[in-house]
Amino acid sequence: MEPQESRDAPDGTDAHPEFMCASFNQDTTSLSVGTKTGYRLFSVTAVDKLDCIHEGDCPDVYIVERLFSSSLVVVVSVSLPRRMNVYHFKKGTEICNYSYSNSILSVRLNRQRLVVCLEESVYIHNIKDMKLLKTLLNTPANPTGLCALSVNHSNSHLAYPGSATIGEVTVYDANNLSTLTLIQAHDSPLAALAFNASGTKLASASEKGTVIRVFSVPEGQRLFEFRRGMKRYVSISSLSFSADAQFLCASSNTETIHIFKLEQHSPNRDQQSPTWSAYMGKMFTAASTYLPSQVSDMMHQDRAFATVRLNMFGLKNISALATIQKLPRLLVASSDGSLYIYNVDPQDGGECVLIQKHRLFDSSGEEAEPKEEENPEDVSPQPASQSYAATVALASTPPSSTTLTGYSEEGGAQRGEVIPEHEFAEGPVCLDDEDEFPPFGNQSN
Repeated sequence: MEPQESRDAPDGTDAHPEFMCASFNQDTTSLSVGTKTGYRLFSVTAVDKLDCIHEGDCPDVYIVERLFSSSLVVVVSVSLPRRMNVYHFKKGTEICNYSYSNSILSVRLNRQRLVVCLEESVYIHNIKDMKLLKTLLNTPANPTGLCALSVNHSNSHLAYPGSATIGEVTVYDANNLSTLTLIQAHDSPLAALAFNASGTKLASASEKGTVIRVFSVPEGQRLFEFRRGMKRYVSISSLSFSADAQFLCASSNTETIHIFKLEQHSPNRDQQSPTWSAYMGKMFTAASTYLPSQVSDMMHQDRAFATVRLNMFGLKNISALATIQKLPRLLVASSDGSLYIYNVDPQDGGECVLIQKHRLFDSSGEEAEPKEEENPEDVSPQPASQSYAATVALASTPPSSTTLTGYSEEGGAQRGEVIPEHEFAEGPVCLDDEDEFPPFGNQSN
């Protein structure tokens, strides 16, 4: 099957001049793109079309994160790098804003928590009312804002570097506001972290980028170890599990994206199939006990189950595994201004096939008409899309009726007007309803 392109545009290996950042939402049904002039939200529930469902005006957006398929979107711009704005994009209304003592490097959110990461501090907000619950000060230097928050709001596991010099991971319980465990993941500083959907597995990569490891959470036990390559060090730009946690993809600044299969090898497998390869495997395993530890580790590391060869090198990209129209796909959003969609063979792996390329920017320079999100009948059923109101209306401690006080520079956050306390939704509520939660008002620092 020949790959198709959604708009006529020449292939190129240069970064698109309008591109600033990109992120997939928590269930990989939406792509958010920050641009020089604002941000764009796309629906990625079909292969043959990429619907732009919203365009926001805000210059130089370098962080944009959407909460599942709700209308809540978080935006940070270069002009105000210390300020986080939370919008209801369908109404074009600001929900609230918060300012911090230093530049915001990353934002992560699920249905229970919103986490803001600065270089040497982490702020944990209750997403119901945006109240600041915890400030983790004097964290190890984290110049890239590396952190991961589990999508599963019942545990809200948070991972961030525990050291600036080695690959130590701090796993924190953002619900109960306590440290769970410290994981000695790598010898070199961390470069990438990702949880699986349930928050029970954590993938990590170091700045060397040659080895990717998967640990159990909260135990911190090493479950899998994969070797991405041996010849060169690379910069891992993203790690992402499939929804069922059977696969893990890793993208970097090279032309290759690797997909690893998380499968436990039976200790009796070689005895059940006495082939020549099984015999040689036994020989290598026995020999590894007499070799240096580094060589022995390499012999026990699994290689990629499937790969993708991009037609570019050195450009930043993020990748994610998704099920679209009932088939497994690999999505790659590249700084060249394109979204690439590949078929993945879950049985045999191998080289993935490019089936579609979408341009994220109109080649003519004209703004695309934003479209309403839709779920075509031929698209595989997605989990019920819950609005912000429905997702935060959880059975937990009732909100207090008090107003939040401001936070000093030492504390890190200086809020705008907090969302007024309001009755929580008793059932599913769509954000485009007239009486959606939360109420809105003019916000200011």
